[in-house]
Amino acid sequence: MTNSKRSVAGPAPHLGTRALNRATLDRQLLLRPARISAAAAVEHLVGLQAQNVKPPYYALAARLDGFAPEALSRLMADREVVRIVTVRSTIHTHTADDCLTLRPLVQPARDRELANFRKGLAGVDLDRLAALARDLVETEPRTMKQLREALLQEWPDADPQALAVAARCRLPLVQVTPRGLWGHSGQVSLTTAEHWLGRPAGPAATPDAVVLRYLAAFGPASVRDMQTWAGLTRLRDAFERLRPRLVTFRDEGGVELFDLPDAPRPDPDTPAPPRFLPEFDNLLLSHADRTRVVPPEYRGRAWQGNIAHRTLLVDGFLAGLWRLEEHALVIEPFGRLTGAQRDEVTAEGERMLRTMHPETSYDIRFGVVRG
Repeated sequence: MTNSKRSVAGPAPHLGTRALNRATLDRQLLLRPARISAAAAVEHLVGLQAQNVKPPYYALAARLDGFAPEALSRLMADREVVRIVTVRSTIHTHTADDCLTLRPLVQPARDRELANFRKGLAGVDLDRLAALARDLVETEPRTMKQLREALLQEWPDADPQALAVAARCRLPLVQVTPRGLWGHSGQVSLTTAEHWLGRPAGPAATPDAVVLRYLAAFGPASVRDMQTWAGLTRLRDAFERLRPRLVTFRDEGGVELFDLPDAPRPDPDTPAPPRFLPEFDNLLLSHADRTRVVPPEYRGRAWQGNIAHRTLLVDGFLAGLWRLEEHALVIEPFGRLTGAQRDEVTAEGERMLRTMHPETSYDIRFGVVRG
């Protein structure tokens, strides 16, 4: 382990890419299956990216020992976790407590987002819009189409899409079930977090508290890394306030990294088993410098336009893509895998399939190597 505390007067120790990789994988519960509940994992990870319905389920399948999709689905049905727009203006699955405290923290960013729709909102009283939209969705959950149509009756000259975006930005709108439940389908219908959870929003989480949680789940990390994850700016002050409680390092480019003193920083040679991650997994989205997970030669390979692919980790780093066809798990590595690596990838694929699709038989095949 490289967990020793440095002398206050000494230079910040250096952390190479593999050391950062192993530390981040450990925080992300990806070095070994974690024996914690789905709720505890969602809390520790400060939410799961959830642009689509299935990614949070696959994210937990890659991380938890004994996970079953029904565990997360039950939490959602019981309103212990919810789907809501928070960090980076993207949909996340959060615990109820985090929903009610993280959304107020990022609210200024959601307010600034409305500047992009200023032209379509000319003449619209945003406070009145928020009050009207709240009344509409708390009377009964509404789809975005229904919300647009209702708001357009009040502001017929406004841009309909801008009106709906304004409601989403001004209000903490959650997606109600059955949307998000495993094995169920349902269109996106919205109500406020307070109405859905039956309690008022708590005080906004403080930047300092969220810095500590971010480092516990994604560290060691720079200020820019956290700002990338949160979609917020001006977090330097929070890091500086916390500096006496943190340790610092330098990455291979000389960038200062902060971390919790007692957080795990495994040996860089610690084995990292293959992992099948969903599209939009936060492991690949939560740092300004993604080389701790994404080799420079594979930069951009996990995306095509605005579409994200499901990704494969080998030895802790992005190494390929995967997809499920009708009766096959198709694995497409970016480079050549050794025989031992292919065996490990196959074994992990079998584990993932047993977890996520225990009643379906899939072949496992390797597609054309993407060199």
